[in-house]
Amino acid sequence: MILPIYAYGHPILKTKGVEIGQEYEALPELISNMWETMYNAKGIGLAAQQIGLAVRIFIVDTVQIQEEGQEDKGIKKVFINPQIVQEDGKMWPYEEGCLSIPNIHADVDRQEIVQIRYVDENFVEVIETYDGMNARVIQHEYDHIEGNLFIEKINPLKKRLLNRRLENIKKGQSNASYKMKFLPIKR
Repeated sequence: MILPIYAYGHPILKTKGVEIGQEYEALPELISNMWETMYNAKGIGLAAQQIGLAVRIFIVDTVQIQEEGQEDKGIKKVFINPQIVQEDGKMWPYEEGCLSIPNIHADVDRQEIVQIRYVDENFVEVIETYDGMNARVIQHEYDHIEGNLFIEKINPLKKRLLNRRLENIKKGQSNASYKMKFLPIKR
């Protein structure tokens, strides 16, 4: 089922997620809904906070952004209860966007390598190291489950320049091509 994506300004996006166990109700359905929602919005990652849940789960599919013949360099994974073990390498800027902040992009500096511990959808513990775009998308989604947004990492001047557009998103004024959930407007 395609779920609405919670828009910038909603408090759930600033909420740190709690760990879940194998008994978490309807986990396979949640994962399926997250994939369907992410693909519908043409995203490459989605965290639980973006669909209104304050739990530690996110999904990533960078296979779809790889050049033809290079798909094996991407990843398509579910990360449950992840913890970043280490970030390493030089900082590199790259223009990021976010499904919760439609039509806004800005350069974000992130380290090029990330080591992450998580459990997969079968609750098997995994420790893996990623670099490049895979690392960046993981770091972006990990920020979501920690209650952080990419715009908090951008140049303060750039953020000031985006302020009116951010405020419009808070007010429910967005032209996203997918269903969004906004805070009720106070009259």
